[in-house]
Amino acid sequence: MPRRCALSGKSVQYGHNVSHANNKSKRRFMSNLQVASVLSDALGHTVRLRLTPRGIKTIEHNGGIDAYLLGTNNSKLSPEMLTLKRRVSLAKAKKDAKKAA
Repeated sequence: MPRRCALSGKSVQYGHNVSHANNKSKRRFMSNLQVASVLSDALGHTVRLRLTPRGIKTIEHNGGIDAYLLGTNNSKLSPEMLTLKRRVSLAKAKKDAKKAA
């Protein structure tokens, strides 16, 4: 499983540890990934995602995972989020058709 945020795509960055004598050795800057269970109203259950705190805050700011996915352009979403968007849109369309009938 890659160390990459499902929402923003933020991943590991590389750099150097620099000593007082200016010796440089390789190091990795890991992104702060959290396993978050996000409630989807359209699907009716929670979805577990690996997100950065910024990604969690973005979802909350947009009013939930459903509102974020349906309001975001497909070109800005990762493949994992695109499949989730398709599932959400189909479930929402099914609920709307059931409500209209």
